[in-house]
Amino acid sequence: MTTSTAPVYVVDDDASVREAVGRLVRSAGWKAETFASAQEFLASPWADVPSCLVLDVQLPGLSGLDLQQQLAKSGAQTSIIFLTGHGDIPTSVRAIKAGALEFLTKPYADEDLIGAIEQGLARGHRQTTRGDHAYDSEADGLVGRSRAFRGVLNQVDMVAPTESRVLILGETGTGKELVARAIHSRSKRSRRPFVSVNCAAIPPALVATELFGHEKGAFTGALQRRVGRFELADAGTIFLDEIGELPSETQLALLRVLQERKLERVGGHEVITVDVRVIAATNRDLYAAIGAGAFRSDLYYRLNVFPIEMPPLRARREDIPLLVEHFIDRHAGKHGQRPRPVSRATMDQLQSYGWPGNVRELQNVVERALILSGTGDFSVDPSWIPSETPATQTAPLLSDTLTMHEIQIIETALAQTRGQVSGPAGAAAKLGMKSSTLESKIRSLSIDKRRFKTIY
Repeated sequence: MTTSTAPVYVVDDDASVREAVGRLVRSAGWKAETFASAQEFLASPWADVPSCLVLDVQLPGLSGLDLQQQLAKSGAQTSIIFLTGHGDIPTSVRAIKAGALEFLTKPYADEDLIGAIEQGLARGHRQTTRGDHAYDSEADGLVGRSRAFRGVLNQVDMVAPTESRVLILGETGTGKELVARAIHSRSKRSRRPFVSVNCAAIPPALVATELFGHEKGAFTGALQRRVGRFELADAGTIFLDEIGELPSETQLALLRVLQERKLERVGGHEVITVDVRVIAATNRDLYAAIGAGAFRSDLYYRLNVFPIEMPPLRARREDIPLLVEHFIDRHAGKHGQRPRPVSRATMDQLQSYGWPGNVRELQNVVERALILSGTGDFSVDPSWIPSETPATQTAPLLSDTLTMHEIQIIETALAQTRGQVSGPAGAAAKLGMKSSTLESKIRSLSIDKRRFKTIY
């Protein structure tokens, strides 16, 4: 599963943290080397090859930030993940702005740390084999050759070098965060932080302080200043997953950040300027949410500059063999096993299922099969994937997806032209069609042109 033969280095003065991170790294199939201080790390025969360093900010003697600066000066191709219990101190912000890959606070989620390490090793692998600006989709976890999936990769390739905002649409488990990370890794901001926020996982009352930070005393329990995710992502990219779950008051604050690139911490009055590229994602129908009054239309059009539609796995069944091979290779080492071939009957079984949980569900099934099959043949319990008729499942969903995609394209053009359809600067010209044809589509799709006249 590894994308680098170099070990993952862990530098932390807390022995319990070193041991816990080391165990987690080894359980994922990587080698791990641990150190109690920056000086101990520098004195060791660490390899000057692309690698990944999990680093505490506060260290005795040479701090984590000092070590980061030394490695940068030496030209070492080391992806740095900061792991600290002091998430609100100014040095942490400086560290992430100086080029750290990720910033995680203790206690951390195992999956977040593993995901960050995978990205760090993949980035080093890309730099070694293809140059700093090369794009290796499989290194980013994006696996597939189907026409639908190649279309997504082409869109990533087009939008990544720009500064445009991206809205990734698709069902749960289709790989929206992987696409966001791929866009960041291919962008001019690739050496700056990528900060991921799951808006649905944060209690509504805490979303604003998580995104924008808070001042000491802003509310009961605010014992010290906290830096928000937007400040941590300054000069980099922030990924707002499940954007449709944002409370209405936070939507308004986010709109201001998008319009003015400025924010205020909760309970504060200082205006803070940030330079952040925003990539958002949702599995909700935002257009319907706007109609229900649950999502702001002005925020939607600010976010929906370049929409990318993630196809469900049932629409790219020819990619399943490649994905299965990828997940077997990824998880076999973690469970102390060697990759094994998959029989034609088992693969047919996997390709006949509709995968309502998409790629994430497939990954879970492959890992479960590896664990239960031990050293025997790789097999999948039929009860995990009930048989079904693909055509009856996919047809209405595909129709809905195409209609929604057409609405989004037309509304984006109308938003850019303030609702003007005809003329050389109108939406029809932007879309390369006759104005009469576009007018007909607008009527058939029940799009209200009038509301676009005051968007910008």
